[in-house]
Amino acid sequence: MRIPEFIGQGQTFGVCAPSFGASTEPYISRFNLAVDKFEQAGYHVKAGETCRMGDGLGISTSPERAAKDLEDFYLDDESRAVISCGGGEMMCQTVSLLDFHRLGEAKAKWFMGYSDNTNFIFPLATISGVAGIYGPNFTGFGKPWEQAELDALSLLEGRIKSVCGYPRFQSPEADEKAAQEDPLGKYLLDSEKHLVSYVADKSPAVRKLRRADREEELSASGILLGGCLDVLANLCGTQLDNMAHFNKREGDVLWLLESCDANPMEIRRQVWHLENAGWFDNAAAFIVGRPLSSWKQEMMGVNQYNAVTDIIGQHGVPVIMDADVGHIGPAVPLVIGAECKVTALADSLKFDFRL
Repeated sequence: MRIPEFIGQGQTFGVCAPSFGASTEPYISRFNLAVDKFEQAGYHVKAGETCRMGDGLGISTSPERAAKDLEDFYLDDESRAVISCGGGEMMCQTVSLLDFHRLGEAKAKWFMGYSDNTNFIFPLATISGVAGIYGPNFTGFGKPWEQAELDALSLLEGRIKSVCGYPRFQSPEADEKAAQEDPLGKYLLDSEKHLVSYVADKSPAVRKLRRADREEELSASGILLGGCLDVLANLCGTQLDNMAHFNKREGDVLWLLESCDANPMEIRRQVWHLENAGWFDNAAAFIVGRPLSSWKQEMMGVNQYNAVTDIIGQHGVPVIMDADVGHIGPAVPLVIGAECKVTALADSLKFDFRL
């Protein structure tokens, strides 16, 4: 695994839209504000034409044009890091047109984005062997910067090598309120963060999980992999699935899983899919984010917790749930593909990276 060079003030961020662009409000305003914020922080922003386009089907533009824009920015010497304009739905079409082996031979460069951008960050790590940051999309910086945005930039700059979870978050209800009242404003932190952690029973014959004691510290180390479950399950079994080789090559894996659109039953099917494809064979721990659509939902006895734990319990490794990752923000930025130690104690969560 290769860790890209860190960036510094005066250098240039490349921004492109391999998924959704900023062609409608409030994303146009958030894009413009993000440009101002980065320039105030001492950086230059070089934006691709796809950022302003909206002529595609579920994507900024045609997959061919989006793929070329992404590849051009990644291989461009002027852009020292690339940030995806936004999330979206159909980036799978974009990345199917990329040569990840060629990208792996190029100079390693930071790429940052989340959600649909799992389509690029995951194979960038598992095929190209290059780490990326599962963090804010560019339009996510189009607001007053709080700790999550500051942490993301600090990781890119190499000023920090660890990130910690945040004490409060913006519930889905508050997210809707914020979007209506001030889409360019700060988070409405209406909820306290509480981790729900599980640990394997001491008897190896049982291989079941029990709720961790609040005073019981859980920790594990390995290569951090994962992203949005909606995307990961879709990639599994395609030409972009290199997990069998990755597991043989790299060893222990810390799995980061978070869900956007799936209901609890679909999450259960997605986790089953990855489990039965052998993706979790080297699992050393699971860090599961707060699920957006499934938050506090239940279907036929399946909820956001047992949708995951019943499938992966056989691995006998720590499972840390309702983590500050994914679509219920603020979310900690994380380095996918880097060696990492994760530690959880009560509601405290920390990721230490080897960068």
